[in-house]
Amino acid sequence: MLSEKIKELYRITAELERRYPGRKFTIDGHLVGSIGEVIVAERYGLTLLPNSTKTHDAVSKDGKYVQIKATQVQGISISSEPDYLIAIKLFSDGSWEEVYNGPGKLVWDNAGKMQKNGQRPISLNKLKKLMTSMQEDKIAPVL
Repeated sequence: MLSEKIKELYRITAELERRYPGRKFTIDGHLVGSIGEVIVAERYGLTLLPNSTKTHDAVSKDGKYVQIKATQVQGISISSEPDYLIAIKLFSDGSWEEVYNGPGKLVWDNAGKMQKNGQRPISLNKLKKLMTSMQEDKIAPVL
C-alpha cells in the first residue's frame, strides 16, 4: 500500500514537471515551493523566472518582481529583500490562503534575525498583521 502511494506521488510530480517546464517538483521542500509558485503565478498572471533566480521567482505583467513563498506550517523564511512578496499557506485538501501580498521591504524590515542558514524567519500571524496595516500596494489577481 505505501509503495503504491509513493509511486503515485512520483507519477504526479512527473506530470507537474511536464505541465510546468522549468519547475522541479522533487519530493522534498522544493515540492511545496514549486506548488506555491505555480498556484500564485496562475492566480496573479505572473511569469515565472528560471529556477534558482536570486531573490525573485516571478515578474508581473507590469514589470514588478515578486518572491513567492508557500508553507504548510506557521511561518516562512526569506534570505534577501524582494521587491514584492506573495506568501500563501497550503492546506491538505488542496485549498490555499493568501497570507501576505505586498512590498517585500515591509516583510524584510519586520523579519527575525538572520539565522545560520542565511534565512530570516517571520510568522504567518505577523505577515497577516503587516498586510492589514499597509497601503494597497498589492499584486492584483487575474482570476
